[in-house]
Amino acid sequence: MKLITHNMLTSKCLKGVVTGYPLAINATNIKVTEVDFNPEFISRIIPKLDWEVLWRAADSIGHSDGLPQTIEPKFEENSDFLKKAHKVLLEVEIEEGNLVCPESGRRFPISKGIPNMLLTEAEVQ
Repeated sequence: MKLITHNMLTSKCLKGVVTGYPLAINATNIKVTEVDFNPEFISRIIPKLDWEVLWRAADSIGHSDGLPQTIEPKFEENSDFLKKAHKVLLEVEIEEGNLVCPESGRRFPISKGIPNMLLTEAEVQ
């Protein structure tokens, strides 16, 4: 699971959960795979992200080195910033572990890079 995906996941469909965001990450296996750098894509996706959640997620798995905690003004003109964002968003991948709902503590397994967010009928609101 890439951190770009994590930034958009929530567990608000669980009974009793209001927000369910951000999900905590408990990673047991992380891999980093080089992906072609596309500054245009990164520039367009950054405004759609919750940057603070992205930074905290990267930090929680040990991949926030050099990544600023806030988005810089005119970030789209800063190649170094875009490359750091690219690495965290598209190259770092959680292969195995769990996502944890911040309100209920419900764990969602991540296996082979895929988060299983399926709920039982009893868990759905």
